[in-house]
Amino acid sequence: MVGTQQLRRPVVFAVQTLTVAACYFAAGRLGLLRQLVVEGAVVTPLYPPTGVAVACLLLYGLRCWLGIAIGALLVVWSITTPGLSVIGTVLGNTVAPVCACLMLRRVGFRISLARLRDGLALVFLGALGAMLISSTSGAVLLVATGKLEVSAFWPVWLAWWVGDAMGVLIVTPVLLLALGVRPRPNLGRWREALGLTLIVVVLVPVATRSTLSVLFLIYPLLIWAALRFQLVGSMLCALFASVMTTIAATDGTGPFVHLSDVEVMIKLQAFNGSMALTALLLSALITEQRNTRRSVELACDELIEVLDHLTAGETPQGRPPPARRPLE
Repeated sequence: MVGTQQLRRPVVFAVQTLTVAACYFAAGRLGLLRQLVVEGAVVTPLYPPTGVAVACLLLYGLRCWLGIAIGALLVVWSITTPGLSVIGTVLGNTVAPVCACLMLRRVGFRISLARLRDGLALVFLGALGAMLISSTSGAVLLVATGKLEVSAFWPVWLAWWVGDAMGVLIVTPVLLLALGVRPRPNLGRWREALGLTLIVVVLVPVATRSTLSVLFLIYPLLIWAALRFQLVGSMLCALFASVMTTIAATDGTGPFVHLSDVEVMIKLQAFNGSMALTALLLSALITEQRNTRRSVELACDELIEVLDHLTAGETPQGRPPPARRPLE
């Protein structure tokens, strides 16, 4: 029995590593389908592998780092020739999610995202903070190897950083819900959920393709989804809207027509960032308030039960109350 368990552990680790690597590579290739050119460098406005990496580390532990490194290596090799910059990029793309996981654990992050502090931690530590590592290392290596001019460092760095951060903000919560929390669906609201889905599917493509710049129409849908379906509804809505907006931006249509590549990147990332922050923080705040209300209701029920026992002349343990001294 002991021998079987010792043999099983390496097999499980190998399968898990290969699965993480495959998921990372698939997400990377999916993200590379939509690219923008900033100062001669090709960047992805939404890079899903960073979200996949952070979610895997939070769910399955730091042992997933090897699968992330293998997946990052395969993604980089699929678009460039091997060299020093490849090793540095892979290292940065591996260290950044690991640092994000460590910082989130340090502050007591919960994968349920049921507290406002969890949403804030994911935004400022997991996304905006940790992804500085990958963007800085990647841009520095491009300059050091002569593939990028020094004057173009900051635009490329900013685009790289925001693309990685958007992957964490949009993809990680969806994966945490799908693989970790699995909230119970409210079947009593299926008609409302169906109606919201139909409106999102119709309105979002229109808003992202219209030349009238009506992207703001997406925000009421995010608020509706957050109020009625909390994190599940808001993040799925944000994910769909971000994908459709990214497609419109890379195609140069709708509100992104007649804009330069840098202007497209700025407008797209500003919209995706504000939308992800709205969906994540609003839904986390609503969930926290609902949990607090349930706790208060439970405490009130327990207090009523205690008062009923006392009114009946018994203590909660079923013993008679202590005798009282007569008044003199």
